[in-house]
Amino acid sequence: MKLRTFTAKTMREALACVRAEMGAEAVIISSRRAKDGGVMVRAAIDEAATDAELESALAAFAEESGAELPAAAPDFAQQFHRGLIRRLRAPEPRPDAQPARSFNRAELLTILRGHRAADALAHALAEGAEKTNLSDMTLALASALDKRMTTAPIALMKTAALLLTGPHGAGKTAVAAKLAGHARLAGRAVKLIAADSKGAGAVERLQTFAAHLDTAFAVAETAEALNTISADCARDGQLAIVDTAGFDPRHAKSRNAFAALARIDTVEALGVVSAVGDAEETDEIVCALTSLGAKKLIVTGLDLARRLGALTAAAAAAPELAHVTRSPFVAGALETLTPLSLARALIERGTNNADIGSAQ
Repeated sequence: MKLRTFTAKTMREALACVRAEMGAEAVIISSRRAKDGGVMVRAAIDEAATDAELESALAAFAEESGAELPAAAPDFAQQFHRGLIRRLRAPEPRPDAQPARSFNRAELLTILRGHRAADALAHALAEGAEKTNLSDMTLALASALDKRMTTAPIALMKTAALLLTGPHGAGKTAVAAKLAGHARLAGRAVKLIAADSKGAGAVERLQTFAAHLDTAFAVAETAEALNTISADCARDGQLAIVDTAGFDPRHAKSRNAFAALARIDTVEALGVVSAVGDAEETDEIVCALTSLGAKKLIVTGLDLARRLGALTAAAAAAPELAHVTRSPFVAGALETLTPLSLARALIERGTNNADIGSAQ
């Protein structure tokens, strides 16, 4: 791993230096104010493979597996490439890896119920896995999941505005900061917008994140104000990221209050739910968010969830699963969940959630 420290007058300049010299794959390890009033940023990156190595490895992977490489935004595609290279270069298996299990429908149902998956979904997945006629339990479950979930990372360089919506405590503000951080590293100008002006400390927290990331900040107290601000962002080429108040999307009165924001043409609704919760409740919330216009979903809290029924329900119910997160901190990555990585996590019940990510 390659580590470097950058100093600059502002966070924006520091991030630009990181991107210019280390590329979009660089991860910010820490940042702090320098003695002279500037900013000091420490970044890390795996030693980069050459383009020839990437092309060769990816061609070999596609030929051997018959898989199609995901169509994604450049930054996420590069992360996928790097993860693949790391796996291809690693001759030793993971120390916590379990031997492949032969498919057994009754055993699979027991595993899914152990994760508190909803009974109807558990039976549907077990039936789908059985119909694949695959002898490996993980691959059979991954195939069944693949028919129910769609992975679609957010194209931060192309999206005009994101409206984060979901229940209280789902982690919308932290997700807003993560999205802003990723966009800044990719070289995109960002404006964080607080649409929750009445929540205790809501505006202050988002404003603190904006200052830390050196991004523009605004407060939109009405749908009309948000429409104006997001239109200005589109004109200036800024990515508008809107943090809204938490609410229960299944509740008619709450839905009506949110509908005015969801109807703004310039914003794309993005659902945010937590993996820590009841699976059936999560399924209902995701379906309600979808009916309000949320086309993509981010699932948070994987660092706290030991039973993955809620995550499985969200992945199956969402039109498109954009990302998952395993950390409440801004530096924590936005990861991409695949049917195979979810199947592995469900089958390998005794392990932690470290295997859930885009490189699986």
